[in-house]
Amino acid sequence: QVQLVESGGGLVQAGGSLRLSCVASGRTFDHYAMGWFRQAPGEEREFVASISRIDSVILYSGSVKGRFTISRDNAKNTVYLEMNSLKPEDTAVYYCAAKSVPDLFRVVTALQEYDYWGQGTQVTVSS
Repeated sequence: QVQLVESGGGLVQAGGSLRLSCVASGRTFDHYAMGWFRQAPGEEREFVASISRIDSVILYSGSVKGRFTISRDNAKNTVYLEMNSLKPEDTAVYYCAAKSVPDLFRVVTALQEYDYWGQGTQVTVSS
């Protein structure tokens, strides 16, 4: 069992930056591919970014590529999402997720494949 706790959300003006963190419980964090998703009001949850077990493979959605950076620190059981040049359309609840995978280099984009989810952190970008 893995518990995920996100933090770092808040209110920011357009063009600003935020850094989200997600801390995982347990001793096998490096067995998991990690992902960030987001859900805006009235919308479905959508993929944002994923990082492989040893952070050598990273994938972003087209809407955030070039503005967001996912990273992980396996020694701290933490995955980060650095968000720059924020836009009002980035407003959403952001969730981190974990998927147990044997492949060191696998990233996971499909929401339904993930095993564990955090409770989410609200990001609001004002215009």
